Amino acid sequence: VEACAAAGTHYADLTGEVLFMRKSIDVADAAAKASGARIVHTCGFDSIPSDLSVFLLHEHAAATGQGELQDTTFVVKSMRGGASGGTIDSMRGQLDEARADKASRRVMLDPYSLSPDRAAEPDLGNERDPMGVVHDDELGGWLAPFVMGTVNTRVVRRSNALLGHAYGRKLRYRELMLGGGLPLGPVKAAAIAGGVGGLVAGLSFGPTRKVLDRVLPDPGEGPSEEAREKGYFRIDVHTRTSTGARLVCRITASGDPGYKATGVMLGQAALALALDEDRLPDTAGVLTPSTAIGSVLVERLRAAGHAYDVAAL
Repeated sequence: VEACAAAGTHYADLTGEVLFMRKSIDVADAAAKASGARIVHTCGFDSIPSDLSVFLLHEHAAATGQGELQDTTFVVKSMRGGASGGTIDSMRGQLDEARADKASRRVMLDPYSLSPDRAAEPDLGNERDPMGVVHDDELGGWLAPFVMGTVNTRVVRRSNALLGHAYGRKLRYRELMLGGGLPLGPVKAAAIAGGVGGLVAGLSFGPTRKVLDRVLPDPGEGPSEEAREKGYFRIDVHTRTSTGARLVCRITASGDPGYKATGVMLGQAALALALDEDRLPDTAGVLTPSTAIGSVLVERLRAAGHAYDVAAL
């Protein structure tokens, strides 16, 4: 990252590690701005659907005079994909670093940890990540925290800050996974929430971690080719604007989210950085997919078969 920043070479990766991104910002942002390099992390399922959907909702609201974004919720309606050994190992590493270092723990827990200027962020009260089951009829019933939300939410907030809080200074953003309505919705949501909490707790405690390490995939291991082909995701991102309007961005893609679909996302991000520089936003530094590539990446992903459609509710 530092070499690309110094040389003025654009860079894209798949990292979903908040601590790594925070370090990257601290050591490479100034150099990248000086050289003209675009350093773009999270160019996969972490965090392109999250980042681009909020970007598109903002563009639509601004173009139609519907004000700024306020309460915004990313809802995974359905998803099929295999477990990634690399992702699980990254989780282990971050948990270890947070346990060993108080400063790292504060960074991981801070909802604005990737902000370019933490002191300039709005005080919206409790912006902590959702921890338990949520009920919201407008969003489909019973919902649980989405395991990747602890990364994606921080990327979206960084995008808003890099754009001068153009999305809105009252933007509240969270990510959830749909359990559904009665009678099974609360059971499914509780199972999801319990599974996520159990995995984190299990990896944080020595004896249970040893057991989990025997059954969880190792780095480099992932779903079979058949599973990668059968994967998919369906996501709705809901927002309510400052004028009271309700909008949704519907996202769909085929292929395992963390592998096949992510391969498309990273490939199109890299092609945009390499081939479409004259159409990209005039900016540099340690950026996000929406601030570095924006509408050009949306166009490329749509052409590759991923859907990003904004509609009024």
